[in-house]
Amino acid sequence: MEQPEPRQATAEEASLLGIQKAALVTHIRRTYYSDQGRPVETADIVIPAALCEVVYEIPVGR
Repeated sequence: MEQPEPRQATAEEASLLGIQKAALVTHIRRTYYSDQGRPVETADIVIPAALCEVVYEIPVGR
């Protein structure tokens, strides 16, 4: 599961990413699940919105 959310960068994130404080970022909360449906890994990803584009491809079955 992924949950992308736009927001402003914190001071620490801005410093680490080399962007201005309060610049727009995309925060992605990601959870990986085992075959049994148990969560086994999580990740919090923060990317500068002005420098990166998030693209999802979702196959649609017929």
